[in-house]
Amino acid sequence: MKATNYHLFDFLDFSETLNQNESLWTACHPIAVEARGERVLLTVPFQKQILQNDMQADVSVPRELHIVQVVAYSNQTLRISLDPDFREDLLRNDEMLSFAPDVKVVPLSVVEIEKGLWQLLDNQECVRGEVNVREPELDPWSDLLPAPQEALDITLYPEPDNRKKKIHLSAYDHFSPPRYDALPLAFVKRNGRIAAATLSVDCQPDECFVGTGERFTKMDLSGRTFQLKNQDGQGVNNSRCYKNIPFYMSSRMYGMFYHTSAYSKLDLANHSTRSIQFLAEEPRLDVFVVGGETPERIQFHYRQLTGFSPMLPLWSFGIWMSRMSYFSADEVNAICQRMRDEHYPCDVIHLDTGWFRTDWLCEWKFNQERFPDPKAFVQQLLKQGFRVSLWQLPYVAEEAEQLQEAVENNYIAPRPNRKSNGSGSNFSSLDYAGTIDFTNPAAVRWYQGLLKNLLDMGVTCIKTDFGENIHMDAHYHDGRTPEQLNNIYSILYQRSAFEITRQVCGQGIVWGRSAWAGGQRYPLHWGGDSASTWDGMAGDLKGGLHFGLSGFSFWSHDVPGFHSLPNFMNSPVHDDVYVRWTQFGVFTSHMRYHGTSKREPWEYPAIAPIVRRWWKLRYRLLPYIVEQARKCTETGYPMLRALLFHHPSDSTVWHIDDEYYFGDSFLVCPVMNSDNRRDIYLPEGEWIQFFTGERLTGSRWYKDVEVPLDLMPVFVRPGTIIPVYEKEVDCTDQIDWTETGTLVIDDRFKGVDF
Repeated sequence: MKATNYHLFDFLDFSETLNQNESLWTACHPIAVEARGERVLLTVPFQKQILQNDMQADVSVPRELHIVQVVAYSNQTLRISLDPDFREDLLRNDEMLSFAPDVKVVPLSVVEIEKGLWQLLDNQECVRGEVNVREPELDPWSDLLPAPQEALDITLYPEPDNRKKKIHLSAYDHFSPPRYDALPLAFVKRNGRIAAATLSVDCQPDECFVGTGERFTKMDLSGRTFQLKNQDGQGVNNSRCYKNIPFYMSSRMYGMFYHTSAYSKLDLANHSTRSIQFLAEEPRLDVFVVGGETPERIQFHYRQLTGFSPMLPLWSFGIWMSRMSYFSADEVNAICQRMRDEHYPCDVIHLDTGWFRTDWLCEWKFNQERFPDPKAFVQQLLKQGFRVSLWQLPYVAEEAEQLQEAVENNYIAPRPNRKSNGSGSNFSSLDYAGTIDFTNPAAVRWYQGLLKNLLDMGVTCIKTDFGENIHMDAHYHDGRTPEQLNNIYSILYQRSAFEITRQVCGQGIVWGRSAWAGGQRYPLHWGGDSASTWDGMAGDLKGGLHFGLSGFSFWSHDVPGFHSLPNFMNSPVHDDVYVRWTQFGVFTSHMRYHGTSKREPWEYPAIAPIVRRWWKLRYRLLPYIVEQARKCTETGYPMLRALLFHHPSDSTVWHIDDEYYFGDSFLVCPVMNSDNRRDIYLPEGEWIQFFTGERLTGSRWYKDVEVPLDLMPVFVRPGTIIPVYEKEVDCTDQIDWTETGTLVIDDRFKGVDF
């Protein structure tokens, strides 16, 4: 549909013909504000509007009364909820929420400080909100236009001691009383039932926004509207998104978490530059307003609601080697032996689609001809210091040997009126008969049994590929519709694999592509199918930065990109792309080589010596990487973090998406062009180039800096102490962690020689 530039059609998705059975209902002045238990309940009338472009109350229809409730939490968070079918279990727990033990409900009381103005007070007598039904001040001049309708007017203060940081819901965003560009609270009925609900808050002219998932776009998201609907991204340079997260953070230092898995729409000062708007395709709203003095504290409070990432196995921070795909034990053994013979340090060998009897035919069993003794194969690799990771997906193919068992027991969701494939792979011609139904406990046990057979052999990681899409014509066990389940499916899927891996191996890990809010509890995730190009590398980095701003500690990407251009699987990867992406990968929480063609460094002989040096640097830095990883599991920090985490008051960094901090100490500036040059911005203070020792002053740009192919601009602060391991190793098994040393960035530091 073409844009009309009218809110009713472009944001609320009404039919332009205005002849559908749909209606808009807007929130009016509350008729009661009362404390009940520890919460405040507002009884809010909703007024039906005449079905037309300009808003006008349909007074022929009685108003409907609904309950809006406000809850305060001890972690500088407020929760505002609308549920037309009000129930005491509205404050429900589900797959998204995982409250930290120290997050408690803070009792709220209500005081009417003057007629028509109520204050919501916490148990320390701090004002946490205001509800205003007072008449506005007027200076009458004309009655040409009708008076504004009643509207909800609520101000929320997420931080108990900060009245300056306020989040305002009100109907101020309009040109004239009939012409609105945002609504504070409203719902949409279709065919007599509530089908969608919307909420908006005010926005400042210079406000910036970040987060919302793995966005392959600029750092500041203002002026954009995002569809929060997981789907196969098919690259990292478009608006499709593997990982949508209904959470954003504002430069005003607050976050907003929309607790829903429904298909949704998030408008960040787009349809109107005065408002942030959210529309969920379900008959309720449940929204957390998250406070905090810094970006890290906001992210920490958000994680206190949705969960923290657990620490990952030490070996996982080593290098992973893969391609799509290895097809036999002999091929894998030869590659691993060459890694050891030529001293390319490596910890993980990943087998992608080719370890089954037929490529892509996922049956969770090794091909008996090409992998005749899989347990011995895996155990021998373990002796050499290689962990084995295996690819699979959550769909059962028509040709899979488990199909009949899965159908008879409803391990895959039944499709009684099967219409189309609806999911699966862009690279396989296989027909996928159904989606494993992780809402069915029996299906979870069945799936985990398939994985356990592999993990018992010594396999240590399952690549939980796909999961962004499910079969939309299926009936799922717990009664959720496919539309309700699609976004949250990734959590159910990855949780199942993570938990059985932790049970068998002692620590949990997956290598997942899709995600939703709360998925950070089941790491780790990678960026998807990027092109092996400069724009692919840039898109991956942008996605990783926004993902880290969405509550996720760990993130990786395919080095040096997944597929080729212009020929998807057959165009060569250029040497400089391979080197520059390697440098980027060294300063990422996890580092895996993968793609549609050969990825082993010796296949690129002109640059192989450079690559080996950077791999050895990765292992030298492992004590620092592991130390920072542990910190990230306890704080609001991700490993790969936007500059704004450390410099939120510097307005420049809210627009920088090609530099980042790697942990606390490294400021990394990847080179993403064949010119071997880039502009560099250094925030305030003194900086030292990690590889050359050059001293530079911040709060300024350095333009058109030349960077030789074997180096990358990385900066540290004077006085920094970096844990390092100086002995050369072939894998993490050879590291004696008691012999960790330190690298001191002092006056004698002249740069790292590697």
